[in-house]
Amino acid sequence: MPFSARIRRSRLLVALAATAITALAVTVTLALTVTTYDHTSPRAARNKASGTVAAGAVDCRRAKCVALTFDGGPSPTTPRLLDILKRDHLHATFFLQGKGHIAKYPEIIRRIADEGHEIGNHTWNHKVLTRIDAADAREELTRTQDAIERITGTRPVLMRPPEGRTNRKVAEICRELGLAQVLWSVTAKDYETTDSALITKRVLDQTHRDGIILLHDLHKGTVPAVPGIIKALEQRGYTIVTVSQLLAPAEPRPGMVYRP
Repeated sequence: MPFSARIRRSRLLVALAATAITALAVTVTLALTVTTYDHTSPRAARNKASGTVAAGAVDCRRAKCVALTFDGGPSPTTPRLLDILKRDHLHATFFLQGKGHIAKYPEIIRRIADEGHEIGNHTWNHKVLTRIDAADAREELTRTQDAIERITGTRPVLMRPPEGRTNRKVAEICRELGLAQVLWSVTAKDYETTDSALITKRVLDQTHRDGIILLHDLHKGTVPAVPGIIKALEQRGYTIVTVSQLLAPAEPRPGMVYRP
C-alpha cells in the first residue's frame, strides 16, 4: 500500500475512534444525568398501589384529576387565593419557601394548614440543589422542614426542587429526610408576565388528565387568574386535587421523583 494511502487510512481510523469515544461519553453523561434517580408518574404510582382511597375522598383512578400547586409563598397575596379556594371548596398543594416567606407570614401558614391544604418544602433560599454541595442542600431542606413543623406541628412529606433540578445526590438527601420530589407538567411561566388572561390560556393549553399545574401565588397576575382557571377546568370535567390525592392510594415515597 502506498505511503500516502496508509496515512489516509490511519487518519480515518483515528477519526472513527474519536467519534466512537465521543458517542460513548455522551451516552454515559446522559445515563448519569437522566436515569440515576427513581422517577414515576402519578398514574403509574396509583396503578401499582394496593388498597383503597379513603372514604369520601376523590379516587383519581376513576375521576379525571389534575393537581393544583403553588410555589414560593406564602406572600401577601396568599390570603386572597385561600379565599378563592375556600369559596370553591377546593384544596391545593403549597410548596413553601423559607427566607422572606415562612418566617414572615406564620399566620398565613397556619391558615393554609387549618383549611386542609397540603404543605410541601421549597427550600429555604431557593438555591438550585444540584449546584451546591450535599451539606448545603440538606440544610436548605432541613431548615425549611423545621420551620414548617414549628408552625403547623407537622413535617412535610413532599418537596419541589427549585427550577425542577434534581439528581442522585438530591434524591438521596430527600430519601434521608422523608421527602418525595414533585415536578410538574403545566407551567404558566407566571413569573414573566402579569397578564392573567395569558396565564389562564397557558394553563388550559397544557393541562391533561393526571397533570400537575405549577403556579406562583406571589406574582401579580396569578391569583386573579385562578378563578377563571378553576371554572374552565371544571367545565372540561377535571377534578382539582392535591398532589397526595392525585397519587392515592399510593403513598409518596421518600426520594422518588413524581412527574406526569
